[in-house]
Amino acid sequence: MVSDKPFLLKRLFAVSFLLILLLIVTMLLGISIGSTGNELKTIFQLLSGGRALDPMREAIIWEIRFPRVILAALVGATLSLGGLVFQVLLRNPLAEPYILGISGGSAVGAIIGILMGLSRFPGVGFTAFAGSVATLLLIVLMSSGQSILKKDSLLLSGVMINAFCSAIIMFLVSMTQDARLHNIIFWLMGDLSMSDIRQVVILAATLLPCFLLLFLLSHSMNLLLMGKEMAQTMGVNIKYVTMILLVVTSFMVSATVSHCGLLGFVGLVIPHMLRLALGPDNRVLVPSCVLGGGAYMILCDLLARVLPEHGEIPVGVITAMIGAPLFIFLLKRSRQ
Repeated sequence: MVSDKPFLLKRLFAVSFLLILLLIVTMLLGISIGSTGNELKTIFQLLSGGRALDPMREAIIWEIRFPRVILAALVGATLSLGGLVFQVLLRNPLAEPYILGISGGSAVGAIIGILMGLSRFPGVGFTAFAGSVATLLLIVLMSSGQSILKKDSLLLSGVMINAFCSAIIMFLVSMTQDARLHNIIFWLMGDLSMSDIRQVVILAATLLPCFLLLFLLSHSMNLLLMGKEMAQTMGVNIKYVTMILLVVTSFMVSATVSHCGLLGFVGLVIPHMLRLALGPDNRVLVPSCVLGGGAYMILCDLLARVLPEHGEIPVGVITAMIGAPLFIFLLKRSRQ
């Protein structure tokens, strides 16, 4: 273990450095490109200490695009890391918050909060977290009291709960007869347009400690992948670590769902790609999912903004178009 640490630190530094560069590039693209045109020259003027000639362009960059890019990075990091945690716990590459129904439960809670007239945060965030916890408890109960690490029963239970949450969401939307109906439908498809810098700062302050906690547990996640008996032999408290991972991940997912709605398959695409490129060591994968997931979501949001000739499409449409074929491919390969 002692000889492994220097190599791990060098590898972690190299991977993080490359992904930070990727994240910076995608952030510059996200801030500079939009429906009003390419503002890359203006960005470089602002970064170099100059001032934009047009105050309106500067306002668009800092008050509209910048908070949206930061929100996209936070959401992508959260969903990617959440997918990695669930894949470790279930030892199944198909697991992720959307497929397991955690996102759906959060969405049910968030919609209830919206219909009750609660503020986006902490009101809607709290009801979304309550919905995710309730969904998690239902999934555990439906797995017939078996070990929470039983991947088949838990995954199947999650899929059924996800379908049930979708039915509840449609019922709540159909019962809404006021102007909030259109906003809820657009929000359900994944919407990053409602980005306010104050809300983004609060969300960042909420999520960053969670990222750090999961990184500190990354070694225990490696041991969990080796099996329950091996993990216990190596001194891991299975129930304690598993419960922390589940609660923290559910909390992170519910916080993002309350801000941007349902975004599917992000937690499937990024961990799978990074695992193929970097290997199975979660001490490297956890920070890689944070940085790579953030860059991926910024690019998806950029596509959602620039592909339509007028207006924009929900970013959840882009993530589903990319992630659903990968899910089908992985499902087919797992049955071979």
